[in-house]
Amino acid sequence: MALDVPLGRLPSASSSGRAFARFPWHIAFLVLAISATGIWNLASASRSAHAPVWISQMWWMAGGATLALAIALLDYRTFLRVGYVFYAGVVLLLLAVLVKGRLVMGARRWLTVGPINFQPSELAKIAVLLALARYFHYDLDKRRDGYGLFTLAIPMAITLVPAVLILKEPDLGTALIVVAVGATMILFAKVKWRTLALVGCVGLAGSVFAWPHLKPYQRKRVETFLNPEGDSLGAGYHATQSMIAVGSGQALGKGWGQGTQTLLSFLPEQHTDFIFSVWAEEHGFAGCALLLLLYYALVTAALTVAGNARERFGHFVAVGVTAMLFWHAFINMGMVTGVLPVVGVTLPLMSYGGSSVIAVYFGVGLLANVGMRRFVN
Repeated sequence: MALDVPLGRLPSASSSGRAFARFPWHIAFLVLAISATGIWNLASASRSAHAPVWISQMWWMAGGATLALAIALLDYRTFLRVGYVFYAGVVLLLLAVLVKGRLVMGARRWLTVGPINFQPSELAKIAVLLALARYFHYDLDKRRDGYGLFTLAIPMAITLVPAVLILKEPDLGTALIVVAVGATMILFAKVKWRTLALVGCVGLAGSVFAWPHLKPYQRKRVETFLNPEGDSLGAGYHATQSMIAVGSGQALGKGWGQGTQTLLSFLPEQHTDFIFSVWAEEHGFAGCALLLLLYYALVTAALTVAGNARERFGHFVAVGVTAMLFWHAFINMGMVTGVLPVVGVTLPLMSYGGSSVIAVYFGVGLLANVGMRRFVN
């Protein structure tokens, strides 16, 4: 894996035509397959709702696919140059959310521009991976012996600044994803073992310190995870109904549109955070295995792009996108099956949400860009 190509040899805009000949169609197929599955599942999940959200999701996905194609065709050096600028812009948007964001159920997570509401926290994932990829592109040569605690200060700050702002909205789930993406990219840099152990201890101590500062409902979610039957009609209701839905699907499921947990509205947030529960109830173990296979293939293909990247910046961008896809799917499926606490994380391309769809397609466009330009000078 050659990761030491200098900046001057990065692909130029004139090479876009030759690069497109190497477009990763297998990744495009997997993304479109999951997207189509998501729309089909949303049509069932929202059949008892007032609005057919699957139609809105189709428009968001069409816009996301257009964005991904445009990003894939851009000059590769653009993302290296604007990484910090994009990051700074997203941090400013996160600050604007805390000041002027739309208040919904006690949380400020959305900015409103005309008829569109969007979550800057979704863009924070892209901002962090681009900023870290730029940082490691230039800095890694200086750390032949690996990163120590003090030399990790800047990468950790890049990760934690947006994560803390998102946590203040509050949005624990998205903040965890941002930290997971940043931490994964840092681990792919050369970090000393004793530094990893020390960071782990600091993280554990930080969790203990942060516990009393969490919102009451956030603490209740963790307590309910440890004892879901303790408050099955209160804080544990979401997790309990989700596990009932997943288990009732059995081997082959009840069939599309036949999920009683969904139809009778027992399953809360069924078109967003708990969309996997709808799929599991209606398509059973077989359907879940198929969906897991699609995600596995996508993550594996993304890792292959990272491993074959022709230079360091592309390698870390692909690692960041892979981490974003993996941690979203892992945490969402874990929380709806009772393996992890309910923290409000969406399932990529399955859950309803325009901002989430745009962020995922943005990442896919970056991934395609890296893969297309592996052999282009």
